[in-house]
Amino acid sequence: MPSNESASVSAALLSLIEGQITRHGGWLPFDRFMAMALYAPGLGYYSRGSRQFGMWPGSGSDFVTAPELSPLFGQALARQVDQALDACASGDLWEFGAGSGALALQLLDALGERVSAYHIVDLSGTLRERQRTTLQRHAAKLRWLDALPDRMQGVVVGNEVLDAMPVQLLSFDGREWHERGVTLAAGRLVWTDRPTALRPPHDGPFVPGTVTEIHPQAEAFVSTLAERMECGAAFFIDYGFPAAEYYHPQRHGGTLMCHRAHEADADPLVDVGAKDITAHVDFSTIALAGQAAGFEVLGYTSQARFLMNCGLLELLAGASLPLVGNTQKLLNEHEMGELFKVIGFAKGCDASFTMNPIGFAAGDRTHTL
Repeated sequence: MPSNESASVSAALLSLIEGQITRHGGWLPFDRFMAMALYAPGLGYYSRGSRQFGMWPGSGSDFVTAPELSPLFGQALARQVDQALDACASGDLWEFGAGSGALALQLLDALGERVSAYHIVDLSGTLRERQRTTLQRHAAKLRWLDALPDRMQGVVVGNEVLDAMPVQLLSFDGREWHERGVTLAAGRLVWTDRPTALRPPHDGPFVPGTVTEIHPQAEAFVSTLAERMECGAAFFIDYGFPAAEYYHPQRHGGTLMCHRAHEADADPLVDVGAKDITAHVDFSTIALAGQAAGFEVLGYTSQARFLMNCGLLELLAGASLPLVGNTQKLLNEHEMGELFKVIGFAKGCDASFTMNPIGFAAGDRTHTL
């Protein structure tokens, strides 16, 4: 049962959204709705102070991420980060959407003095406080920012950050494309479609009744990062597909999903602000956006292959049975190993690194993008 406080927060968020719908002529594009549902100050899912990350529903959490499952995730990623830091002659490490701070702790513990400054870009003030507590012993290296600086160098990591960026929804009736948005009917939030010139970045074919997503905000983020990066690398880990798989006719319902208490549902218009809203990543458009803005694609592969390339199996030697069991979830095809992918970018780095990044040494799938 939701507390009186959480019910009050949800009511305030709904009132805010309803006001925006009215001010926009009775219809709000889904990406604006999603941004408010997740990030409205003090009211959105990531801004209201609730506990999102954890192993079990009993902790009050809604989902688990790789760093919470196993500390070996960050230890393996640290090997790739270490190589990239050497290649750009920097001690600056950046993390976007640092969540509970678990990944930052694993990276800082593994890399030690190799990192001179750890920059966290996070919109949530409540999550910052949790990160500050988790990372207390590394406090001297921590820097929090609200937005990208005009210029930067070093290595960027982002675990499950692209999927949390607002998406636009498109629907296809067999003849025309429409943009799906949110409106009010009898005091409830409901879907309404409007004709649009927007199209998926793929030729299809698309079956009548298709609903899918496009990712202009994630593309703009990667473009801006590439433009402002003077010398460095970036690694993003998230669930998703290349465009040909993302927009396959069999995936005609799209990928939009909500998470609450470790259960999933497909209705973001219910319990707004009390659950996560997410969409899978179209890695083809992410790669193209980065390339167009000056990044070189280092590689693209499954999470399982990336972690094994970075020595995860060696790190498992001598581990306890519970740790082995949790770490296997990072590798198993039917869990996180195949659904999650890793894409790497570089700019201005040493050529010996860009030709041989360890995380993509085997199993690179860049040709599928």
